[in-house]
Amino acid sequence: MLKEQQQMPPLSQFKRFDVRPLLKRGEEPLPQILKRVQALDPDAGLIVIAPFLPSPLIELLGSQGFASKVECGEAGSWIVYFWRKND
Repeated sequence: MLKEQQQMPPLSQFKRFDVRPLLKRGEEPLPQILKRVQALDPDAGLIVIAPFLPSPLIELLGSQGFASKVECGEAGSWIVYFWRKND
């Protein structure tokens, strides 16, 4: 049953958000990330690409009902998939 709750939507249902350009400009990406995840349909997800592992973001969204999956990207980047947990 736990596995069902954590089942990831199809990749075609994910929107991509690369925060690296924002960080290079010195901008804080958190408000935009939060806005995007809160606007997600129940069966959709958000892919965040970051230059470091965003552990605080993963914990924050986890406490707000989002599951996540982390992958190492190219050139030291991190790819994190977020989607709503099914209750």
